[in-house]
Amino acid sequence: MAKRKQYPLRIDPAVWEAIERWAADDMRSANGQVEWILREALRKAGRLPSQQSGGLSQDGPSQGRGQ
Repeated sequence: MAKRKQYPLRIDPAVWEAIERWAADDMRSANGQVEWILREALRKAGRLPSQQSGGLSQDGPSQGRGQ
């Protein structure tokens, strides 16, 4: 399994609560949801590296590659 970078995140409590609710709806952990949100934003912006490391099983169904 690929190593994960640990990063302390300071976030507004209301935003965190919304992430936790969204994560529960998607049956993910809040941490997994944050990673998914970031990965989706990077993919949509065309900034996600073409070779992704392992451990990305929380993606759900593939929606194709970015540009």
